[in-house]
Amino acid sequence: MHLASYIANGRASFGAVVGGGVVDFRVRFGARFATLVDLIRADVIDEVRAAVAGMRPDFPLSAIELLPPLLAPEKILCIGINYANRNADFNDPDTPKYPSMFYRHPGSFVGAGQALVRPNVSVQLDYEGEIAMVIGREGRHVPKERAHDHILGYTLCNDGTVRDWLRHGKFNVTQGKNFDRSGSMGPFIVTADEIDSGKPMHITVKVNGEITQDDNTASMIFSFADIIVAGTPIKLAPRSDPPHWLKAGDIVEISSPELGTLRNTVVDEIR
Repeated sequence: MHLASYIANGRASFGAVVGGGVVDFRVRFGARFATLVDLIRADVIDEVRAAVAGMRPDFPLSAIELLPPLLAPEKILCIGINYANRNADFNDPDTPKYPSMFYRHPGSFVGAGQALVRPNVSVQLDYEGEIAMVIGREGRHVPKERAHDHILGYTLCNDGTVRDWLRHGKFNVTQGKNFDRSGSMGPFIVTADEIDSGKPMHITVKVNGEITQDDNTASMIFSFADIIVAGTPIKLAPRSDPPHWLKAGDIVEISSPELGTLRNTVVDEIR
């Protein structure tokens, strides 16, 4: 099942993508669940899947504005430098023993098709194509061999980063990762039952139609049993001097055969 949050007829809603449209859950389950997060926490995905089987869409995809799949998740945790070949970017030959983690707040993401905003305090907006997993069950001290039992599904992420602000703190990167609307997530959550967990997922990034990242999850240092937002592959082109940053009008597309395409256009922040 493909799960989405969106705006239809001027109001926020959520539902399942069926064919070329969405089955609206606010109409059918709104008395029980106010948001997709509430539905997931209630652990009723199997019930909902059975209920919507065979239903016709309420809205075509062309009539809705996609939002980040989860509007108010409890937390968004991201992993840095998780593709083995990215160590070369940092002149570090050693494989880390533990993942490096940072936090993003929900307002730093937009949905598929919405504008990425380059903040006016910097020109150094960069992109990072990633695959994210969505946790569907609470857990504590979960054994690694049971970690996949807690994964609801997967989605795509552009971990948009303001590079010069990564260096404004001595020990962390959080300040460069949390500008409003600087990253994106979506287009949908693809539930884990539709993903072959034994097969690597491919991820490709294009900027203005040119492939700039191309890798698969077999290259990850820490697997989905260890982490949440999975980190980004190395960029294919050599580093340029000066670097090329995203600018207004650029189009970033992150694609995976299993998860679809997350497409966003860059705009400058209005002063």
